[in-house]
Amino acid sequence: MKLIILDHNGVINQCSETFIKTPDEWQPIPGSMEAIAHLTHSGYRIVTATNQSGIGRGLLDMVTFNAINDKMYKAVAQAGGRIDSIFFCPHTSDDKCNCRKPKTGMFEEIMQRYGTDLKRVPIVGDALRDLHAADAVGALPVLLLTGKGKATLEQDELPPRTLVFDDLSAAVDAIVGSI
Repeated sequence: MKLIILDHNGVINQCSETFIKTPDEWQPIPGSMEAIAHLTHSGYRIVTATNQSGIGRGLLDMVTFNAINDKMYKAVAQAGGRIDSIFFCPHTSDDKCNCRKPKTGMFEEIMQRYGTDLKRVPIVGDALRDLHAADAVGALPVLLLTGKGKATLEQDELPPRTLVFDDLSAAVDAIVGSI
């Protein structure tokens, strides 16, 4: 099984310093819908793993979070792609949970659900927490320079083996062509 794990904000859709709180605030990054379609047509299972502390902070509820995801699903489908499942952590950093990246709880759940380890599975993100979680489970950390990616790169704390790409389209072209 070919599997890839994507973060949401800064990878698939535009970031917001004040959180994405409504479907209207959700805007795809140019080319990301087509990149997901390329993965779909190349036989990948596409999973998202996202910290969503806006839920824990009371900035949005599950109905609104699901409406945002519905908008994303429809945009991906219109481009000819598919997202197989969404894993999310609704907690804030104060909650000290095991699922909030850079901890690995979401990825352990993905391994259990899909019956596979994540060795060499690309985990694509724009923040150090995404990359460190990927490294901790033996996956392939992939940094995009969209979202917070440029600032992340400047921190000079990338895990070994981290691949860096301008955007999701460039990452997908490389991943589909080489893995």
